[in-house]
Amino acid sequence: MNRVAAIFLLLVTSMTATRTTATDATLSPAERSIAGAKKTITAKPTQYSGYNQLAIALARRARETSDPSFYVAAEDALKKSFELSPANIEGEKIHVWLLLGRHEFPAALESAKLLNKKVPDDVLTYGFLVDANTELGNYTEAEKAAQQMLDLHPGNLPGLTRAAYLRELFGDTDGAFELMDMAYQATPPTENEDRSWILTQMAHLRIAAGNLLDAEKLLAQALSLFPNYHYALSNLAIVRETQGRYKEAVSLLEHLCASAPQAEHLYFLGEALEKVGRLQESRTTFMEFEKKSLKEVVKKDNSSRELVFYYADHAHEPAKALAIAQQEYAWRHDV
Repeated sequence: MNRVAAIFLLLVTSMTATRTTATDATLSPAERSIAGAKKTITAKPTQYSGYNQLAIALARRARETSDPSFYVAAEDALKKSFELSPANIEGEKIHVWLLLGRHEFPAALESAKLLNKKVPDDVLTYGFLVDANTELGNYTEAEKAAQQMLDLHPGNLPGLTRAAYLRELFGDTDGAFELMDMAYQATPPTENEDRSWILTQMAHLRIAAGNLLDAEKLLAQALSLFPNYHYALSNLAIVRETQGRYKEAVSLLEHLCASAPQAEHLYFLGEALEKVGRLQESRTTFMEFEKKSLKEVVKKDNSSRELVFYYADHAHEPAKALAIAQQEYAWRHDV
């Protein structure tokens, strides 16, 4: 779960808006949306819209937690929606987003193209085309779709974040930062996870530009809005490593792995442990990473890129690195 977990406010606000009460003030935005959707389903169990709300809320929770099991639950909710109303447009949009979330980019692209024919003036559908084409390396098509988003609805949040990512890909980190800042300013203050996500992307751009002080401030802001946010923690660990503060990086990554034990997080922890001289722990962590990563290689949502680096830089098995890289390159040609 990385950039394809990008901002999704147009669909979210139209489908999952719920009132915050005193009893749910401690819940995350996604948790509040899940609770609201379940209330809707209880009140109107034969209407498909409640299941759509639940599916998108569960997918948002997947982004909040980096837990892919929420995607499975979201798919179950969406299945119920289609049972009640086959081929409802909002459900079809959610279906494409779930494909993107699982990194099924070729399938997402084909589904987005079909959806685009049905609703050719829908901003979010063009966003799906941007996401899928970008991840597959079809940058010209992605750029055209992003421009169409902004032409249809100037300044819309999904369009700004996607345009920012494309600018970064083309080397314009300052332009990308400007667009992300515009998106941040336009995001409702109640959407604290969305705002934290944008702040983390802004920090990532500052890291890329070598401006660690600004990156650190942005990440502190993100973590104050959404404590223990996994995206922010991983980027803060990068800042600490770049600063040579390896012990702090290890501490951050250990905390990250405890809350979100994804294979790629283990890889970065293994590297950090190696840098502080905790070599046995590093080897053990790398072994755990390799075991988890190899189980994922048959899936599109995997840690194969980290696995390539592991075999090339740490295990010193270039043939294995090449085989994994070729497997990934066979289905996506991004930079």
